[in-house]
Amino acid sequence: MVPDLHGYGWMLLRGLELTLLVGLAALFLAILLGLLGAWGKSSTSPIARSLAATYTTVVRGVPELLLILLVYYGTPTLIQNLSLQWGYPVFIDLDPFWAGTLTLGFIYGAFATEVFRGAFQSIPPGQLEAARAIGMSRSLAFRRIVLPQVWRFALPGLGNVWMVLIKATALISIIQLDELMRSAQIAVAATKLPFTFYFIASLFYLSITLVSILLQQRFEAWANRGTQRA
Repeated sequence: MVPDLHGYGWMLLRGLELTLLVGLAALFLAILLGLLGAWGKSSTSPIARSLAATYTTVVRGVPELLLILLVYYGTPTLIQNLSLQWGYPVFIDLDPFWAGTLTLGFIYGAFATEVFRGAFQSIPPGQLEAARAIGMSRSLAFRRIVLPQVWRFALPGLGNVWMVLIKATALISIIQLDELMRSAQIAVAATKLPFTFYFIASLFYLSITLVSILLQQRFEAWANRGTQRA
């Protein structure tokens, strides 16, 4: 039996589209921050190592929901109060999409940092020594030797980061962004059919997960081409 969606089906589809946009944009940011954080943790600079360690420790130790509330509600209020004290009143109205996307990217960048750090450590140091012995520059060795192998080692971990991140997009419904979870809540409030709409939303999230697993398997097969498994 097809559930009666009372005209809210298109709202759920638009919410699904927005969820995917937030997830993909946040993942892109998380990968960039992860590479930067992994470099910091592997750096010979004590300042870079301290900053990277502080970033991963603080972010992984604070609940995602609390960080979202802190960024969206807390930061604008703090800036506005300080501006009033300084005599230069300002009004800040953050866009929920960018606030949620940047916060999730910042959060999961900490987890991606550990993924990339492990991937870098999985590369045998002898390969870089051989590259230097034949006259390769550090940038060329990184591009031709390190980076292709990093993606191969990091893909399983990044897949797990994506799975958790896409479910965490439901948290940004609290800042009034009409993603999938928020759309389901609006439909439930209007129709009084919580099981129907929450169940459909859960099927959407499950569908994203299943498609992501298939894509991850394809990416891993592509990254492992030409290698032999022991």
